[in-house]
Amino acid sequence: MENRDAIGSWLDGPKAAAEQAGVDFGYRGERLGLPEEGSGSIAPVGRRIGALFIDWFLCLVIAYGLIAQGDARGANQWTTVVFAVLSVLTLGTIGMTPGKRLLRLRVVRLDGTRLGFGAVVLRTLLLLLVIPAAVWDRDTRGLHDKAVGAVQVRL
Repeated sequence: MENRDAIGSWLDGPKAAAEQAGVDFGYRGERLGLPEEGSGSIAPVGRRIGALFIDWFLCLVIAYGLIAQGDARGANQWTTVVFAVLSVLTLGTIGMTPGKRLLRLRVVRLDGTRLGFGAVVLRTLLLLLVIPAAVWDRDTRGLHDKAVGAVQVRL
């Protein structure tokens, strides 16, 4: 076996090379004890990003109409604040934002219970920094979720 076969090509990546060598990574969420499909399984990345866009658009509309009173520059400045407040209030009370509700997602602790207030605030602050949310593990949990012991699951 060549060294290249052992580490994989740069196009395939190391995971593909490991899978060709017989390593079984399992499904997303298996290490966390979550089901593979259906309710309670790890939320797909596309749905999570879609929920984020829905929430951001909703916050933009609120900032534009209620706070900035039609001023586009003012709305851009207030959207982040409205998003943070919306996230903390909705995740802290019902475990999902409006976008997550529309796409049938929920944020829970690893044991299935609701996140506490401090965890919701920390998760929201890390989400606003963007980088922690863009770095995932093999279960597609972002660093903002890992920091507070949370996971996004399907309803």
